[in-house]
Amino acid sequence: MKIISSVTISLATCVTVESFAPVSFVSGNCNRGFVTDSYTLLPLCATVETGAPTGFIENELRGAAMKLHTRSQAPAEGEAEETPREPYVTTMDDYLRFLVDSQHVYRVFEEIVRVPDLSPELVAFVGTGLERTGPLETDIEFIVKEYGIIRPPVGEIGAQYAQELKELAEGKDATPKLICHYYNHYFAHTAGGRMIGKQMAVLLLDNKKLEFYKWDGDLKKIKTEVKNSIEKLATSWSREQKDLCVEETAAAFQGGGMLNAYLMGGVN
Repeated sequence: MKIISSVTISLATCVTVESFAPVSFVSGNCNRGFVTDSYTLLPLCATVETGAPTGFIENELRGAAMKLHTRSQAPAEGEAEETPREPYVTTMDDYLRFLVDSQHVYRVFEEIVRVPDLSPELVAFVGTGLERTGPLETDIEFIVKEYGIIRPPVGEIGAQYAQELKELAEGKDATPKLICHYYNHYFAHTAGGRMIGKQMAVLLLDNKKLEFYKWDGDLKKIKTEVKNSIEKLATSWSREQKDLCVEETAAAFQGGGMLNAYLMGGVN
């Protein structure tokens, strides 16, 4: 059994820039990761995607996202107030709880897209290659065995967000709302989430890269295919349904942010 000492971590702001054209429904949106301090959202990573010509999401959904970013995350467009924080001493227990709750949320996402009676349009998101439940199980088992830590149950945060997703899936106009959560959650992990993973590997895992941060095949190609599926789906939406997708941005931020709070001491 390895003994882990506490380490100090300061999750620095990062900006990921993806450029491609044309910008359409998906391409203008931001991938992001968040942490929370009580009820305050603190962005970890903003993704700025540029291209021309601009489209619906570049003008609307991306604008909604920028309102939740500070100037540190998005210097030209961020509008949220800065929330200074002291570096937090992150432990392996914190990280394991984060992984367990994350797996629970990803499992619910994967279950929802597999139930045609809920949102049949989501069948295009089955077996995309972005799925994380299996890789997370490998990582959780590794940490439990390698570091002699008891596997924690799913926490209140993961359970709450997963329940919110289930309720969305059963509600009216479920698909546009779920797509907002799906896109933000999965794509945040492929951007800022990977940077967090690198920091955790250095601080806690002797530089070991977890399966959570690996994908089978070309990740760029996988992301493009998923974006194309979202684009195709969005063309069938009414103006009202597109508005519902945009309006769900804050809830998607909150759900992902509460999970990342494990890494910053925001969860007792």
